[in-house]
Amino acid sequence: MDRNTHEFVSLLTASQPGLYACILAILPDRVAAHDVLQETNLTLWQKAEDFEPGTSFMAWATRIARYHVLNHRRKMKRDRLVFDEVLFEELAARQAMRADDADRYARALRHCLGNLPHEQQDLVAQRYAANGSVKQIAGCQGRSVGAVSQTLYRIREALLNCISQRVQQGLL
Repeated sequence: MDRNTHEFVSLLTASQPGLYACILAILPDRVAAHDVLQETNLTLWQKAEDFEPGTSFMAWATRIARYHVLNHRRKMKRDRLVFDEVLFEELAARQAMRADDADRYARALRHCLGNLPHEQQDLVAQRYAANGSVKQIAGCQGRSVGAVSQTLYRIREALLNCISQRVQQGLL
């Protein structure tokens, strides 16, 4: 897998919870939202070459998801419980703003993580790896579970403060 494909897969994977939340906010049927998410993922994959690196992946992906929701709504037009178009547009606009905010906060988090000392970056990576646990980390490092938990708490506090400062300074 080349680097561009790997980066695209990483962005696509990381976007799944946000995309699902966006779709679910304007299409309240969970089963239908899941189906629309899968259709969106197929389109994103097919249009991967259209994505411009350095731009907001979530903004691009939510635009595509919105078209799939509209298509689903057209199919379900006969259902009496379909939102009217004004409400749909309002919900879509709100979700687009939330997606942009989430993208800015994610960039701030990446920046703040990058500013941590390497030992703390490694600890965070171990903890949030697929099977990472405080107990496992403590065993590998010869430390108590409480000590590792306290260190992670302090790291999270430092990240929260860093992100808050970036928000206040408009550096998102």
